[in-house]
Amino acid sequence: MSFDLEKYVKPAFAIVGRPNVGKSTLFNRITRTRDALVADTPGVTRDVKLGVGRIGPAAYLVVDTGGVEDGTAGLDELVGRRALAAALECEAILFMVDGRDGLTATDQTLAAELRKSGKRVFLAVNKTEGRNGELAATEFSALGLGAVYPISAAHGLGVEDLILEITRDWPAPQPETGNEEDGVRVAIVGRPNVGKSTLVNRMLGEDRMITFDQPGTTQDSVAIPFERRGKRYTLIDTAGLRRRARVSETVEKFSAIKTLQAIDGCNVVVLVLDAQASLAEQDLTVLGNVLDCGRSLVIAINKWDGLPQEQREEVKRQVDRRLNFVDFAEIRYISALHGTGVGDLFGAIDAAWRSANVSVPTNVLTNMLMDAVESHQPPLVRGRRIKLRYAHFGAKNPPTIIIHGNQTEDVPDSYRRYLAGYFRRALKLTGTPVRIEFRSGDNPFAGRRNTLTPRQVHKRRRLMRHHK
Repeated sequence: MSFDLEKYVKPAFAIVGRPNVGKSTLFNRITRTRDALVADTPGVTRDVKLGVGRIGPAAYLVVDTGGVEDGTAGLDELVGRRALAAALECEAILFMVDGRDGLTATDQTLAAELRKSGKRVFLAVNKTEGRNGELAATEFSALGLGAVYPISAAHGLGVEDLILEITRDWPAPQPETGNEEDGVRVAIVGRPNVGKSTLVNRMLGEDRMITFDQPGTTQDSVAIPFERRGKRYTLIDTAGLRRRARVSETVEKFSAIKTLQAIDGCNVVVLVLDAQASLAEQDLTVLGNVLDCGRSLVIAINKWDGLPQEQREEVKRQVDRRLNFVDFAEIRYISALHGTGVGDLFGAIDAAWRSANVSVPTNVLTNMLMDAVESHQPPLVRGRRIKLRYAHFGAKNPPTIIIHGNQTEDVPDSYRRYLAGYFRRALKLTGTPVRIEFRSGDNPFAGRRNTLTPRQVHKRRRLMRHHK
């Protein structure tokens, strides 16, 4: 049985530059997010932010790195090594500068490092709105990085042309069919010494029919195809989460980009935690990355055997308190060493995979939307009620529900989360997040058979309640 990891790994580019040049604003525009899923959750801090690019026809990932501080002691002393280390794992680098501030010493220092990297570098001059873009870009041509792209991340000016140039030769997205020939792709992730390798070996076990190790295109990740009880799986062991002996922990705790690509390319993530150790920043970092990618999630809390009851209760309290932002995830308490509970992981993985690939007719989703709105109305915006009219499925893995209505651009994140939770409960989904996207305008399904208007939906619902 062969397996090609490369076809599931999206290329990535990193956004690097000084603080406050607009990197996060550009990241949010490219990914069409507000960066609110994890950033507003206490304790979830990330060295890099990962997002799925949504501008242009290519399939790609975007990485927002930390800012390089001003200074004169060299790039290592400017906290630039961390950003540069992440950028060097990507296929391309978007170097962002501030057109209002003009060329700075830090820009020159970072440009010199990027020229030596051997990577494709694209120079974007931000905050050029209301100004002569060509004039603003002239000063930065002295950096010697080739073409200069004047943009406005805040207003979107020039952004699409820049992204099309970066991703010009990158492949288009492949549809997630939910019935891949390679079976369910499962990424096993976790900090060092949590028992990840032991769990991989235990999951393969005696039921393994066909296995082999094949290094993929993601450095330090190994894909292991196998069969269990007639069902096909591929375990992706992300060794990139292990600390590298040659890299200082203060600079890079794990191979971030390669791990992120492995997470994005799988169907289900199994995050292994150590029941005998407190939740660490690395654990929360990985959870944030899983949310960014929208992948299904199973949490395996390892080394459960032998723990006294009092300690078990304390672990569960900590899990409830600190992991409530991934309340969709199935949690299993296991012992990889002794095999306790490991078999239950496959049931959770299968359930998460099925939920991630669910498909529901448009009229059913619209009925659910009407029920959700009836239970909890959207807020008023400038004295007018946001109106949500129709819903349909947009994608799988994760399930993406597209909702059409009026003033949808003003829907707050809290109401988006409410709808996601409502649909997840109504569809009885487990182990997978649900993404909600909004569209303003008319119903795109108008005129199709079996499509009901909101008024017809409400009328039919009243009749059904009357007959009950």
